[in-house]
Amino acid sequence: MLDPSLLRNDPDELARRLREARGFELDADALKSLEAERKQLQVRTQELQNLRNTRSKAIGQAKARGEDIAPLLAEVAGFGEELGTSEARLEALRVELETLALGIPNLPDATVPAGTDESQNVEQARWGTPRSFDFEVRDHVELGARHGWLDGDAGAKLSGARFTVLRGQLARLHRALAQFMLDLHTGEHGYEETNVPLLVNPPAMQGTGQLPKFEEDLFRTFGDTSILGDEAQQALRNAARTVVDASDPPAPAGLVEGNRYDCSALVDAVKNAVGGRYLIPTAEVPLTNLVREEIVEAARLPLRMTAHSLCFRAEAGSHGRDTRGMIRQHQFEKVELVAVARPEDSDAEHERMTRCAEVVLEKLGLPYRRMLLCSGDMGFAARKTWDLEVWLPSQQAYREISSVSNCGDFQARRMQARWRNPDSGRPELVHTLNGSGVAVGRALIAVMENYQQADGGIEVPEALRPYMGGAERIA
Repeated sequence: MLDPSLLRNDPDELARRLREARGFELDADALKSLEAERKQLQVRTQELQNLRNTRSKAIGQAKARGEDIAPLLAEVAGFGEELGTSEARLEALRVELETLALGIPNLPDATVPAGTDESQNVEQARWGTPRSFDFEVRDHVELGARHGWLDGDAGAKLSGARFTVLRGQLARLHRALAQFMLDLHTGEHGYEETNVPLLVNPPAMQGTGQLPKFEEDLFRTFGDTSILGDEAQQALRNAARTVVDASDPPAPAGLVEGNRYDCSALVDAVKNAVGGRYLIPTAEVPLTNLVREEIVEAARLPLRMTAHSLCFRAEAGSHGRDTRGMIRQHQFEKVELVAVARPEDSDAEHERMTRCAEVVLEKLGLPYRRMLLCSGDMGFAARKTWDLEVWLPSQQAYREISSVSNCGDFQARRMQARWRNPDSGRPELVHTLNGSGVAVGRALIAVMENYQQADGGIEVPEALRPYMGGAERIA
């Protein structure tokens, strides 16, 4: 979330910056109208509260003198009614303004190039030379299918499109990659291994920026309605009654059929009453939220955490893209890096984290390039992002394998994550950073393709051999 003063003080300038940098249209007029009403109501509410307090004191004094207090009671009652209405509207305005603010992306750092999409990202460096093959290159799908190691049909049978089953030596190589990355980041890079829940509550998703704007990209679970209290149970019954009453043709009492009647009210009631949790799209969410509503002592900073986890993404905006193989899956694994830092240290921490991800690829001998994302291609919460793209011989192209972002205080403000500044003694917002260290499935693809052999076997990178029982190749 952006600093509220940016929204209050000059919404027109903020709208211009967001439009030029992010392609985001902020309705500055609506924002100004809401803010003007809020200020007016805030003043009137305070006046009414003061009047109520003054008259209440006068009632006590009049009562002590034995005077008739009925007129004063009537006056206070009038104040109370208007005050209640004013406070309710003020709260509604607060929610409306907060909802608006939660949907605004972060502003880019001054060093981020302007641009609208990935074509305007800027290459910063390359490492390694793509291998020259003296045989026809196979992609990871063909390599995996030759030995029955990679089975997309089985994944589709179990779960639908964009799921894959790994078997045998390929499954072991996948596990070896994750273990190698964890050992590297904990043993050499100073990150603390952390095992986090795969299911998180809505405030956690809001804290890192997935909610409310990107719910369609998430998988959500819902609880058992039998555990609800009486109030929530009644809310569900009322919603069902609304659906029945509003149906055309009229539905039989108590009958709600999703294929015949509009059940949106019932579905919304279930979501609100049962609550439910979200499957994490990245371990960034639970790791970063560990400091939500916390005040971290200065001596503990920077916090550096890593986690190997399953990740779940609906890929709502990726229809038709990367449908072959494991490039873009609904379920995948990733080793995530998260740091919480003092504001003055976050740029250096960003460079350090990016370097930690690069070392993974270098130790695996995988050619890659570093890209500075333009303003229009960055994630919602990021103020600056480095992408690492690994070379895939079958595509003759570099493909993203890690994205490392400095979010500044954007997530911290949403989470109320702070540190105690020893100079001022006051709590201040921390800066948060996150990055892939790296995506395990895409690392597997890169190893398979870059280390493939003419007979369809795959050489095991030297760094992974201790995790593969010393095996030098799989075939």
